[in-house]
Amino acid sequence: MKRIVLLRHGQSRWNLENKFTGWTDVDLSEQGMAEALQAGEDLKKAGITFTHAYTSYLKRAVKTLNCVLDSMDLDWIPVEKTWRLNEKHYGQLQGLNKSETAEKYGNEQIHIWRRSYDVAPEPLKDTDERSAKRDPRYACVPDAELPRTESLKDAIKRVMPYWECEIFPRLKQEDSLLVVAHGNSLRGIVKHLKNISDEAISELNLPTAVPYVFEFDDELRLTKDYFLGDPEKIKKLMAAVANQGVAK
Repeated sequence: MKRIVLLRHGQSRWNLENKFTGWTDVDLSEQGMAEALQAGEDLKKAGITFTHAYTSYLKRAVKTLNCVLDSMDLDWIPVEKTWRLNEKHYGQLQGLNKSETAEKYGNEQIHIWRRSYDVAPEPLKDTDERSAKRDPRYACVPDAELPRTESLKDAIKRVMPYWECEIFPRLKQEDSLLVVAHGNSLRGIVKHLKNISDEAISELNLPTAVPYVFEFDDELRLTKDYFLGDPEKIKKLMAAVANQGVAK
């Protein structure tokens, strides 16, 4: 049996403040650190281990991975970092409060920006201090591939080459992999694995730091997927994610 575990980072400071984050490099909150450590404990208790891990360039994901591996005594395993696993770029929305923005534009428009498949927010200008062009970690990314904004469709187009060329093929040599990333980059992977339609993917809400386990047979065919934890608690966490973009 082969396994890949997808894990959204723990609560970030801007998750706590209900802000659009995107590519902004926001740290974990205290709760987020605790969530990450608990995820590692839950995985260890379930008898799950890993031989290789992947994460994004953003510290909320990197620190979540570090906490998980530390609590599992797996600090030694190889870790690959890539910008392709970054969160969806939210363009001009980055840094804005979701509820306040919903009050201005309406809940429906915010839902479209957050969860629709092919509608992107207004892009950041290259002169904006929030632009990725000003960040040295993306210096080697071709300008044509560096997003100024993204829809989920755009984010999936960015993520999937790395998934198909690096992550998934590694299951041929190794049995258990961990991917710690972000709500939308992971939604893209889940969409691909479960063949979810463009319309239905808008209803998938991934809570922070809850392991999502995918099991495959030796031919790398998906046989089972499940969240690790109490189903009722996870259901409530998913509902909380869905309600982040609702006007108060």
